[in-house]
Amino acid sequence: MTETRFRPSHAMILAAGYGKRMRPLTATTPKPLIEVNGQALIDHGMDRLATAGVSTCVVNVHYLADLVEVHVRRREDMEIVISDERDRLLETGGGIRKALPLLGDGPFFQLNADTCYWIEGVKPNLEHMIDAWDGSKMDALLLVAETVKAVGYAGRGDFDMAKDGALTRRPERGVTAFAYAGAALLHPRLFEDTPEGPFSMNLLFDRAIENGRLFGVQMEGLWLHIGTPEAIRAAEYAVRESAA
Repeated sequence: MTETRFRPSHAMILAAGYGKRMRPLTATTPKPLIEVNGQALIDHGMDRLATAGVSTCVVNVHYLADLVEVHVRRREDMEIVISDERDRLLETGGGIRKALPLLGDGPFFQLNADTCYWIEGVKPNLEHMIDAWDGSKMDALLLVAETVKAVGYAGRGDFDMAKDGALTRRPERGVTAFAYAGAALLHPRLFEDTPEGPFSMNLLFDRAIENGRLFGVQMEGLWLHIGTPEAIRAAEYAVRESAA
């Protein structure tokens, strides 16, 4: 089996953040456990991982960690492994680096528990990512959404994408067509020569761009960006409309 046609068995969901923009809801409920359409945000992501064939999912915890841990351990469709950051929040990059020994030797899915929510198109987006992965030229493959079609997103985009999928950063004062939708395929080599402790994944994305090894896949379907309490209502309305 070649690396370009692999199917990841491992994934990591980032679930340790404070969710400050979701206050007051996150005063007592960690953002990954906030419900949209009757289901916790983190479960939407876990359902997609299970459908894609993931058998082991690592979840990092910090804020209201006990609530998150108890919730995710109820899953019976995959092995749940907790990466404990109760003593020190490690940010996105540091959190994944700490969990690398739990994630196997090959590429793995990484989802953001709070933003990785969408209405699928004809083909599941994680399948699009599996089909697009080429380990000979990629260290990271990001799922990106068109900003003009996203629900609840008011930013200026994150990346420009070339015809071959190569990503470059949005100019500092510019506007771009694509935003990072919170799902990625990452190769462990992306974390080579990284420090222990907190750091952002943006540092590694920038390094991959410099090396020509950061790529994107355009999302099929509709991205529902859950950044504020108001965005929950907009997302639930979009789901109802899509099912009508």
